[in-house]
Amino acid sequence: MIRQFALFLAAFLTLAPAVAQPSPSSVPADVRVALETSAGRILVAVHIAKAPVTAANFLRYVDQKRLDGTQFYRSVGTVDYGFVQGGAQNDPKRILPPIRHEPTTQTGLTHDDGALSMARYAPGSATGDFFIVLGRMPGMDAHPEATGDNQGFAVFAHVVEGMDVVKAILVAPKSATAGEGVMKGQMLEQPVKILSARRIP
Repeated sequence: MIRQFALFLAAFLTLAPAVAQPSPSSVPADVRVALETSAGRILVAVHIAKAPVTAANFLRYVDQKRLDGTQFYRSVGTVDYGFVQGGAQNDPKRILPPIRHEPTTQTGLTHDDGALSMARYAPGSATGDFFIVLGRMPGMDAHPEATGDNQGFAVFAHVVEGMDVVKAILVAPKSATAGEGVMKGQMLEQPVKILSARRIP
């Protein structure tokens, strides 16, 4: 009898942390944002519960209409693998202060198909530029065991509709001369305009 009680108590204590967690209804749901572009609509789910700092930053750009009139300007990869990059392009009239870096080891999010992630230089330098992944790019996740800059990029959302539009941007013609450094040859010949970015129900 004592042994059975001890096993019950151990099982209860194992479950106790889960009981203490917030109920699913108290955790904020994803926020949906529609990016209306000159190539079509891209609908994304912004993961405010999993990546609160990065998601809130993106939503500030949306709510303040700072992404309206920006563009997707960079494309790297082939038909089903790579990424497209867009956003404020460091325009001083659009960008907000940089945010704290949220690595994938902290959020549990990964650079899988349709992931939106923040463009950056050093960790903590991200502002208003982001990229959308096609395929899986685990090399962009944080890798604490690696040397050098091992913090990866901060995933904060996923495409839920409009991957066909993202694929069209990925394979659009690129300029052979535009861009500097590693970006040379990766800039779109005709950037795709982001007409508006708005929250939707």
